[in-house]
Amino acid sequence: MTPPPSGPVCAGASQYASYPTFTSYVRARGPVLLRTARSLTANPSDAEDLLQTALAKTYMAWERIEDHRALDGYVRRALVNTRTSQWRKRKVDEYVCEELPEPSGLPDADPAEHQVLHDAMWRAVLKLPERQRQMVVLRYYEDLSEAQTAEVLGVSVGTVKSAVSRALGKLREDPELTPVR
Repeated sequence: MTPPPSGPVCAGASQYASYPTFTSYVRARGPVLLRTARSLTANPSDAEDLLQTALAKTYMAWERIEDHRALDGYVRRALVNTRTSQWRKRKVDEYVCEELPEPSGLPDADPAEHQVLHDAMWRAVLKLPERQRQMVVLRYYEDLSEAQTAEVLGVSVGTVKSAVSRALGKLREDPELTPVR
């Protein structure tokens, strides 16, 4: 946390006095105040911004603060008030309505239809030659990569690719799966 610059930053900034005591206060108490700011926000970057804003407010009121022994309390109050203001200004995405809208989209699939498709798929897979069936099961039911499937079966990756391609072609042509599509 860096204290505000002692010199003018932009046009019109020269109207503010330089307070060496403020600079030393920020250097000494900045880490503690930053921990307080972090407890008020979920994001460390937001905490730094919050502390910077609270310190800017404190800087503007520096001459009016009578008891400099109570500065931590003043800055903490500025942190809480600033965070509350930010919270109140946030955009509200939910609105009260008299009726709940119906969810749009497709209705849930019938579990019986899902089971019919599942059974038809297994019957079609069981019709495949044993080597193709092994590769299809390892690739798509066990979710192994082509390389892992090749390693398990002791064949090349190219063999897995071509055998799986032929097996999928046979599954696409299976008459039992045609009506389901």
